[in-house]
Amino acid sequence: MWLQFPTVFLARWGKHFSQLLNVHGVNNVTQIAIHTPVPLLSDPSAFDFEMAIEHLKRHKAPVTDQIPAELIKARGRTIRSEIHKLIYSIWN
Repeated sequence: MWLQFPTVFLARWGKHFSQLLNVHGVNNVTQIAIHTPVPLLSDPSAFDFEMAIEHLKRHKAPVTDQIPAELIKARGRTIRSEIHKLIYSIWN
């Protein structure tokens, strides 16, 4: 069952948004600068990536990528470096 709002509230909301969105008399609107947001997170470092691999749990079913944690842990620095390069390129 829908909650019934009194028409007074609906009229007040309508007036508020009408005043907020319908700005009249603004003629000269120019954009001076574009501000880009500062990234909230830094790029994934090799150390962060190594720590994430160390925290992988063994003997768990692989997720959608079908790569078991044991394979990533056992293959050494070569595969870890390649996966880090892939993640870094996706990140950027």
